Amino acid sequence: MSYQLEEVITREQRKAFLDLPKRLYRHERNWVCPLDADIESRFDPARNELFKSGEAIRWIARDTATGRVVGRIAAFYNRELAEANDQPTGGCGFFECVNDQQVADLLFDASRDWLAARGMEAMDGPINFGDRDQWWGVLVEGYEHQPLYANTYNFPYYKELFEAYGFKNYFNQHTYLRKLEAGVFGESVYERVKRLQETPGYRFESIRMKDLEQVADDFRLIYNKAWAQFSGVNPIDREHAQKLMQGMRPIIDPRLIYFAYFNDEPIGFFIMVPDINRVIGRFNGKMNLINKLRFLYLLKCSHAADRIFGVIFGVVPEFHGKGIESGIIYAFEQFIARKKIPYKTLELAWIGDFNPVMMRMVENYVCATKHKMHTTYRYLFDRTREFKRAPRMGMKR
Repeated sequence: MSYQLEEVITREQRKAFLDLPKRLYRHERNWVCPLDADIESRFDPARNELFKSGEAIRWIARDTATGRVVGRIAAFYNRELAEANDQPTGGCGFFECVNDQQVADLLFDASRDWLAARGMEAMDGPINFGDRDQWWGVLVEGYEHQPLYANTYNFPYYKELFEAYGFKNYFNQHTYLRKLEAGVFGESVYERVKRLQETPGYRFESIRMKDLEQVADDFRLIYNKAWAQFSGVNPIDREHAQKLMQGMRPIIDPRLIYFAYFNDEPIGFFIMVPDINRVIGRFNGKMNLINKLRFLYLLKCSHAADRIFGVIFGVVPEFHGKGIESGIIYAFEQFIARKKIPYKTLELAWIGDFNPVMMRMVENYVCATKHKMHTTYRYLFDRTREFKRAPRMGMKR
């Protein structure tokens, strides 16, 4: 077989890039078509701040005999993020391919050579040219389940395509599942909650939509203390935090976002949203006016989104080990016990195996169980160099 690589430049090529997975997965009942606009935003410098010190490129691969598109990939880097690794590291992502190693190798070679020409010495994949919580990793367990919004779903053979090329497992990301039933916590959780209740100054509460501006400010303060200390995670400013919260406004259910305070200072949060993958799969990637109206009806009125997506959990370092996460989850459980809500399950995604503390917390205090697993791979351009998996949190490189 003969294949030809094309850089995505024209409108027709962009359409071919977006349409390939729609054709590949048309008979896969659990696949959910992502929104075209979500994908395109990653490659728009006006909407993706990583372009300020980075670049991105896309390719499609065609069968030269039939002209049919049989694969796609993107390569990208951001200088600041690249230098946070042991070696300058870029990424490849949005990979889709027929089950043919020759096509996959053609796509991987193009990404490797393009990144190497720009000073990179390794590439991670498949990852997103943007936030880690979206399109990150190859799905390796959980094909029988529908993916969460902006989470990767792929064929089982993708694992073999990456590993046969030479990619190695850099880390695994677990997705956890918990049925929304009250009274499932262990005794240790209630003991931690009791200690918090007996200590003056603590409170745990859900948000109010009218306070969204203050919610964004509290989120920023906690996030910058709890998450920005980690490699590859940048602090966010007030403008960014406000945009994030306003961007989430259409899907926010204030009953699903909880904050912890001590003496009125924000110290922790748990942000959950209805999983819109339960809704957008019917739109074939298009969010036109009619689909926007359908979206609002399905989300707000019909309660088609019966699954909650746990987006992010954070506690400021000085309050680690004090049971803050138990207090937040307990407050949510009490709400579940009092109110009838249209949600059946909670899923928490992107919990890396390099973070065993978080894994234990989710298993022991949220009482969730492993549900799906994605693998993020790394490929070192110098094939003689020693490969190292992602360091555990709290350990120096």
